[in-house]
Amino acid sequence: MKEIGLLNWSIIIIYLLANLLLGFVLSKKVSTAKDFYLGRKNTPWWAIGISVLATYVSAMTFLGAPAWSYQEGLSVIAIHLNYPLVIIIVMAMFLPFFMQSGVVSIYEYQEKRFGKASRTVISLIFLMTQLLSSAAVLYGSALVISYITGFGVVESIVVVAIITLVYTTLGGITAVIWTDVLQSFIFILGGIIILVVLLNNMPVNLSDTLANLKTQGKINPIDWSADFSKATTVWAGILAMTIYHVTVYGANQMMMQRTLGAKNMGDAKKSLALMGFAAFFIYFMFIFIGVLFYQYYDGKAFENYNTIMLEFAEKSGFNGFIGIIAAAVLAASMSSLSSALNSFATISTEGFYQKYIKPEASPQHYLKVARWSTVVWAGLVLIPAIAFSSTTSSILELLTKVGSYFVGAKLSMYGLGFYSKHTTQKGLLIGVAAGFLALAYVATQTDIAWPWYAVIGALVNIIVSVFSSILLDGKQAEWSPYSIPGQKAQFKTKGITEKENGWSVVPGKLDKVSYYLFAFFVCTVLFLLGLMWWI
Repeated sequence: MKEIGLLNWSIIIIYLLANLLLGFVLSKKVSTAKDFYLGRKNTPWWAIGISVLATYVSAMTFLGAPAWSYQEGLSVIAIHLNYPLVIIIVMAMFLPFFMQSGVVSIYEYQEKRFGKASRTVISLIFLMTQLLSSAAVLYGSALVISYITGFGVVESIVVVAIITLVYTTLGGITAVIWTDVLQSFIFILGGIIILVVLLNNMPVNLSDTLANLKTQGKINPIDWSADFSKATTVWAGILAMTIYHVTVYGANQMMMQRTLGAKNMGDAKKSLALMGFAAFFIYFMFIFIGVLFYQYYDGKAFENYNTIMLEFAEKSGFNGFIGIIAAAVLAASMSSLSSALNSFATISTEGFYQKYIKPEASPQHYLKVARWSTVVWAGLVLIPAIAFSSTTSSILELLTKVGSYFVGAKLSMYGLGFYSKHTTQKGLLIGVAAGFLALAYVATQTDIAWPWYAVIGALVNIIVSVFSSILLDGKQAEWSPYSIPGQKAQFKTKGITEKENGWSVVPGKLDKVSYYLFAFFVCTVLFLLGLMWWI
């Protein structure tokens, strides 16, 4: 065990106790399973937005982004340019369906649109992929504890899982959201402190540092090459990764669940828009830190690149610095893990137990089942987390790669539901199987970079699904009421207002904020181009 000093230990322990206390206090507001899943629809939009941001910007970012950009340079930012575009699509297409229907699980849409089998398939895909992602997040936080304290990585994995489990089980989604707010503040503060201390400790001034990095090919935010074997080109970032991230937000129970607990459509959309505007700045900061580290360490090789931040904090910081960084990484990790555990409990309880095992029980009974299922899922996450502990490459890249294999299936299942007139459940499931087979071939037999797996998987799914549906069930005479054209027709026929307090409630319609998000996206691209020109 390492001696890190009383101040560092105090910071870590106070942070952990604060999360447990918040979970205990908020547990008094949870009396039914719906409270556990969605809260009481009185959480402010900005808190939901911060929670959405914190859930995806995890320890994978704090540790993995600098590790990745240390090796690849500033071009890694291309993967994260697309968030404004992603949020525009999610606000226009996904959110109105889910908010209008009053669902708890977003996968209930698949049952209404296609059938029970489709809902079961996409629920299982979510549970499997999110289990792996959560395991990678858990490993990231355990790596911090192990590095700082000298505890074994496996023991650290168990400790972090137990603490996160306790407050998630007590307070449900409300505890997840408000602990995310606390954790986001600590996470961003930790990043800013790292950046300031790093700049103050650089061997030369910032201008000379950037000039040196440019000559070494590290200041390369926009890579225009049409090389499909490279993961960080601007085409992979804007085209392929837009598709990837649309599923991360729109077709992901973990992300959408908190927006479903918003007071109304406007609050739900504002919470997502916050993510669209803020994500670029956070990712750029951590990716830029990794590039600066390359200059600071003169490009030396590390046994495990994910520990670069920790090594710097340990050797270059002031008293209490390592405690703040440890709390920041734990904050990032625990926000993602708690969100996942709550979503796991929601899907397994509402989507499986309540539907197939005991459909007529009381709300209190389902709350008890949801809490116990949270415990079970926490135990299951430990298995792949321990397996991930042997990796030495960027955990952010690892996490994104894992998700890329399943994006095509999730996106096509929703895309076809929204815009295909003739797709039926039989054809849809055949298309999903074909997509997985195509990706298995691409991943093992070609050198195509993983961001393009989302595009390839989605295209194969869509083409095979449509043709199989027509072949097996024939062409459909009318649009489904759960398609976007079907929804628009219903609004028109019934004379229902298309806006609520200035926000569109009709799927497929853009709000004013969407145009601002697109303008912001253009500004970020111009900023990166200007950065290349200026240095």
